[in-house]
Amino acid sequence: MTMQSHAAADLDVNTPAVAAVKASMQNRHQLLSAHYQSGAVGLTADGFVAVKDAGLVPLSQRSALAALVKDENADRGRLYQGIAAANGHPEWEGEIQRTFAQRWIDRAQTGWLVQRDGQWVKK
Repeated sequence: MTMQSHAAADLDVNTPAVAAVKASMQNRHQLLSAHYQSGAVGLTADGFVAVKDAGLVPLSQRSALAALVKDENADRGRLYQGIAAANGHPEWEGEIQRTFAQRWIDRAQTGWLVQRDGQWVKK
C-alpha cells in the first residue's frame, strides 16, 4: 500500500528521536549554508546533499566539507526513517523521503544548486 491510500503522514511529528535529528541538522545548516551559496554543495532530487564542485572549497577544507555532507545525509536518512516509524508506517519511508526532497528543493534559496530531472540547475 502507498501512503496515499491512508491518511496523510504527519511530516511534522516530533518524537524525541526526530527532534534530535532536526536539531543536529539545524546546527549543521549554518556550516553548510555558505557551501550552498557558492555552488560547492547542492540538493539532490532524492532528498540528500551532494558535493557538486569541491574545487570551490580550499583544499584544506575539503575533508571537513565531505564530513559535513556525510553527517547531513546520515541525519536525513534518520529523519525519513524516524518520521515513518513515528507515523506507525515504516514502509512509508521512501514516500516521506520523496516529499522532503521536493520540499527542500522548493525552499532552496535563489542561486543554490538543485537536481531537477537528473540535471543540476541553479535555482
